[in-house]
Amino acid sequence: MPAPIEFYFDFSSPYGYLASELVDAIAERHGRNAIWHAVVLDATYQSQDRIRIPTHMMRSEYVMRDVERSAGYYGLPYKAPAHPSLHTELAARVFQWLGDRQPQQARDFGHGVFRALFTEDRNIADAAVLQELATKAGMSEADFHTVQTDGTTKTRLKAEIDVAQARGVFGSPFFIVEGERFWGVDRLPQLERWLEKGAY
Repeated sequence: MPAPIEFYFDFSSPYGYLASELVDAIAERHGRNAIWHAVVLDATYQSQDRIRIPTHMMRSEYVMRDVERSAGYYGLPYKAPAHPSLHTELAARVFQWLGDRQPQQARDFGHGVFRALFTEDRNIADAAVLQELATKAGMSEADFHTVQTDGTTKTRLKAEIDVAQARGVFGSPFFIVEGERFWGVDRLPQLERWLEKGAY
């Protein structure tokens, strides 16, 4: 099996949402797997000298229109959330917990979270909303409570984020394949070209 596409995202990223709806099909077309990694960019990189899109810019008229236009281009549903800068740590912890045990359930949960925020304008920082989405993905109430209260899930997420940082991940979405890094949903055509013909 060729090297997988490593897909890094923050659940608050509208571009991450768009990528989440596209990356698996791209991987399948090229006989690869896509491995999803949830990170929390604000919590991780706020003290780092990294490239980040400031919150006020993410709320700008241009970005709001760009995401809407991009969703239309890809034929994806999209509704601009009223509060786009929600804290996503708990969602990422649930995703990571599921991913370590049932990757497909984690992916189902990831789709649910992204769609809840960017097509239904739901509050994905609300534990009740996340529990509902986790239950739909096959997670028990007891396991969800464990993720909420057990400090080891924070440690596990931090380890995932530390690896991302060490690999040079600084935004959402971010892709790594065969050591090559691609930042942004607008780099997916370049990524797919790389998968088709190799380095250029």
